[in-house]
Amino acid sequence: MMDPNASGGMGGMILWLVVMIALFYFMLIRPQKKKEKQTKAMLDALKVGDSVTTIGGIVGKVLKIKDDKVCIEIGDRTHKHPMTIKREAVASVVPCTKEKKVKSDIEILEEADEVPQTSEVAEEAAETTEE
Repeated sequence: MMDPNASGGMGGMILWLVVMIALFYFMLIRPQKKKEKQTKAMLDALKVGDSVTTIGGIVGKVLKIKDDKVCIEIGDRTHKHPMTIKREAVASVVPCTKEKKVKSDIEILEEADEVPQTSEVAEEAAETTEE
């Protein structure tokens, strides 16, 4: 079949083995380590008030953090329930924003003035059909 002394025999197999190991490293191991670093940084930056989603799909707001446990508040405005989860169960974090910009009544009215009223649109349509 194959002669081990033939050109590319043992040296070629070793070269292919090195190439395959390098390929696995750059395609599988390295991206996984990068993702683990990002997850660790996200969990370390977790603070009270952040909105979190767990790996099970539960959405809540962080009430307190103690070691490897996180107490979150789930539910709507009328029925709120505390729930304690492991820190590793947090899948994503939306940092809390203390300053939410609320539009004033004047800004809302100004935006409404920019939008053409239905009567103006109807008059423009009538003018174009008359011409």
